[in-house]
Parts: sequence; structure tokens; C-alpha cells
Amino acid sequence: MSERKPMQHTLIGFVAGLAIFAATSASAQTPAAAAANDGLPVQSDLVKAKCGSCHRSDDKGRMSRISYRRATPENWERTIKRMVTLNHVNLDPADARSILKYLADHQGLAPEEDRPITFDAERRTIEYSYTADKDTSDTCSSCHSFARVLSERRTKEEWDLLVAMHRGYYPLVDNQPMNGGQGFRRTRPMQTEPGVDGRPPDNRHPMDKALDHLTKTLPLVTPEWSAWSAAMQAPKLAGRWAIVGSQAGKGPIYGSVTVTADASAPDSFTTETKYTVARTGESITRTSKALVYTGYQWRGRGTSSSGGNDTWREVMFVERDWTQMWGRWFTGAYDETGIDVKLTRVTTGPVVLGTSVASLKTGTTGQAVRIFGANLPASPQAADIGLGAGVTITRVVSARPDEIAVDVTVAAGAPIGPRDVSVGGTLKAAALVVYDKIDGLKVLPMAGMARVGGNVFPKQLQQFEAVATNNGPDGKPDTADDLNLGLVTVKWSLEEYTATFGDDDIQFVGTLDANGLFTPNVDGPNPKRSGNRNNVGDVWVVAELASPDARQADRPLRARAQLLVTVPLYMAWFEDGSGK
Repeated sequence: MSERKPMQHTLIGFVAGLAIFAATSASAQTPAAAAANDGLPVQSDLVKAKCGSCHRSDDKGRMSRISYRRATPENWERTIKRMVTLNHVNLDPADARSILKYLADHQGLAPEEDRPITFDAERRTIEYSYTADKDTSDTCSSCHSFARVLSERRTKEEWDLLVAMHRGYYPLVDNQPMNGGQGFRRTRPMQTEPGVDGRPPDNRHPMDKALDHLTKTLPLVTPEWSAWSAAMQAPKLAGRWAIVGSQAGKGPIYGSVTVTADASAPDSFTTETKYTVARTGESITRTSKALVYTGYQWRGRGTSSSGGNDTWREVMFVERDWTQMWGRWFTGAYDETGIDVKLTRVTTGPVVLGTSVASLKTGTTGQAVRIFGANLPASPQAADIGLGAGVTITRVVSARPDEIAVDVTVAAGAPIGPRDVSVGGTLKAAALVVYDKIDGLKVLPMAGMARVGGNVFPKQLQQFEAVATNNGPDGKPDTADDLNLGLVTVKWSLEEYTATFGDDDIQFVGTLDANGLFTPNVDGPNPKRSGNRNNVGDVWVVAELASPDARQADRPLRARAQLLVTVPLYMAWFEDGSGK
């Protein structure tokens, strides 16, 4: 899971860490070590000036520690912040940004190395399993996501020094009950029999096994980085882009992004974004500034036209051909509010992005549908627009280059299933579905989490949404041909998730609004609750849909999801990973 977990820090650990750092840093500077692991020369005068007092350069321009590591912008930023906070490096913000840019560009990750772990920089909370080596995964992911590890490439000696740093800064790391008590030490019984694969037992120290795996799997020099560092160019992204996105609780969005190159700084851009929430018609305008690291990693900050403290972060992956970007824009105290986005460069031809409705019911007339796109025909005729078998365009209401409004009729006998939308020779595959009835209801996410706050710590909100489903042509639920009918308006409520006798969580955890947004209660002990407890607990989030389109129209459809309301993150180390 890509969560952010606190780590312990003590004065003893800090002193021990400095001692270990001093001892191991000296070994990193020896000529023998440099010869054994060819490092990456540092050619930045600023890096040498600001970092050179501790990180010595050799005759090939390689700096101790620094030259033997590659990392994402987020991990380099964490290192720079640690140098400032713990080692008292004197850096003004401008120099820190320049150093970060140099290191990410010259000692970053190749696109192929970063692609599997983009979710970490995008601040997604997902289930993620590292299957290449379970012991290594268990050891590292007990305190942070394993993507943090995969965001690095190091020499063998540097992986050794990283373990030494953990032991110095966090002295309990060898004894903490990580995934069954393993920690950094060996507490599991010695194996005497071969494993299930027939191999002889491996009774090495857990950290010896992890270091061996990391050294072989995540080395400093890889074919991917060698190829990318030679081919990398400053991205040419100025121009107009079409945006398709999805925001939890609101549904699909469609619009455009105008990207302008900033002449004052390389790889720097400004943007103006305009999009429409398809389901509601809400129009949003945003402006942002962004910097691209390593030729493909877009990191930006933007604000909406509503003003106030509405700051959004932008993390996107720029494809190598500069025709597509994709990622996540997010905000909130815990980055919990976000939009999944995909940007496609607009050329001179027409493009269909999507429609205002996710589904059309058979036997309806005069259904209003808006078709979103770019460079759409100025004066389309009904015959120029197609929605597939059984769906007829009865009238073109209005037309603009970015939106065409039409009225449609769906025949009673129209076959159910996905429909392509075509306009003037261009097509959007499976833009919507045709259905005959609503068979089911789902609440997403099925398991949500919120954090109390507001007094001392920030609150973490949780957005829920209700999705209607049709069983599809086979008439059976939960099969491959089920149809997603999109978001539906429901009645939201909370119910007790009974775990103990006299469970009273529902009275204290928080409130759920009419749009499915849960806002937790305040942090801190609550004297009104028995035992002076905090306002945490488990509840059910319930959605109820009363619809004549439902299979059993005489009673509402119901669905529910579990919500855990827990404590804040009391310690959050180096949380700002924007690189800005």
C-alpha cells in the first residue's frame, strides 16, 4: 500500500547515525571503492560548492555518496531536506531547487524504471505487492511503501550504507515487530529442509539477503538508464492538449490545457486548464506552473479560478513522443482528493473525448447528450453523428469546437452494450453504454479511511461514490460482460459497524454529506465519550437508490462500504515531495 507511515527518531539514534555516517562515509571515499564501482561524475559547480565540504570529489569528478546513487526527484528532495535539517547544510531555496534539478536530471531514473512506481509520487493509496523477493519486501515495507525503495538505484556499498543509516537514525529498527517480528534481525527459526522449489535452505541474516537482492536487482548502472541518459532531451510540450479525467464523487471531466514554455527557466512551463464536469456541467479553470525532471517527470502546482487556498499538485508522466501525458492531480491535507488525468496533444483534426452521460436507457425519447471534444465540426448535421444501433440523433441543439449538444431517442428493442460515438469521421470507442434496467449498486471505495483532526492535526476526508450496474447480455451479476452505468444520485447514510457490545462509533466519528463526502470529527480525547476516548471507529457507509429503472422498482437498491476512521499521522517526515 502506498501509505505514509511515521518512523521513530531519538537523540540516541541521531548521535549513533552521525557516528556510523562518519565511519562509512570515509570508506566510500577510498580509491579502491571508487575503482570497484564506477560512479557518476558530478559536473555541477553548485553541487560541488554546497555539498563538497562533506562529499569529497576524486580525480574523475565523482563525489562520495552522491555519485553512487540515482533516485526520483522525490527521493533526492528527501535527502536534501535531511541534509538541511540534520546536518545543518546552509541552502537557500533557489540553490536547493537547482541542486534537486541537476541530480534528478543527471542521476535520476529512466522512464522504464519509474513507470511501475508512478503511483507513489502520485500519492495514491493502493494495494501493492513486491513479488520479486518477499523477505526484502517484508523488511522495507513495514515502515514505508516499497516504491520508496524502487525509487533508488545504488552500488553495493551504497545499499550497505543505507542500512547503516537506518540503524543509526532509527535504533529500534532491528527489534521492531516488522511483519511477524523479523525486523532487521533474524528471529525466524533456522531452516533445515529444502524449500518448496527444492533449493537448499537459506539461513543468511535477513538484511544480508535483502542487500544481496537490492544489489543485484537495483544496481547503479542499468541498460535502461544508459540508453535514456544518452537520448534524453528537453521536452517540447508547448501547445494545446485535450484532457480527459475522472474525479471521485464527480465523475468524468473533459476539457483542454494550454501549455506555454517559460523562457526564463529550462524545462519550465505554465498552463491554463479549462474543463467541464460532464455529469453536472460545472466549469473549472485552473492555472499552474510546472517543472519537468529527467525529461519526462512533470511536477506542478496550480490553483483554480475560485481562488482561496485551493492549491493542487500535478504529477504526470510525459511519454517519450511528447504526444501524451498522464498522472494525477491532487490536493488535501493528506493528498486524498484527486483527479486521474490523461492529456493528449491536439492537432488540426477533430477529437471526441466523451459524453455527458455514461449510459442511455432503452425506450427513452428526447434524452439530452453533450459530446465533448476538440476541433469538432462547426455546423454538424444529425447524420454526421452516430451512437450505434438503436440510438437515433433527433436534433442537434448547439455546436462549438469543444462541445456538441444533441437530443437522442433510444429504441425499446435497442441491443444493450457499449456504444461508440462518432462525429464527422472521428470516433470515441465505448464512450457510453445502452441498458434496459439497473440490476445492482456498488459503493466505491469498498473500504475507505479517514483521519480525525482539526484541533492540532489536519483532517483526512474520504469521498464515496455510488455506481449502478447492469448484468449485461448474459443476465448474470459479477461477470465479464457486466455494464457500468456510471455514477447515480443516491441517499447516503451511516450505520453502525458492530464490533463490540454497545458499540457507539456512529455517534462520534463524523458526518456524511448528501454527495457522499465523509468529514471526520475533531482529534483529541472526547470527554463526552465513555472512557474519554478519541473520536475513532468503524462504520458502514450506505447508499440507497430508488429508481423506476431498477429490476425491482418497488423497493430501493442498497449497497454499503466499510469506513475506518482512525487517528492522524502524528509524525510525518519530509511529506512535501513536489520538488518545487
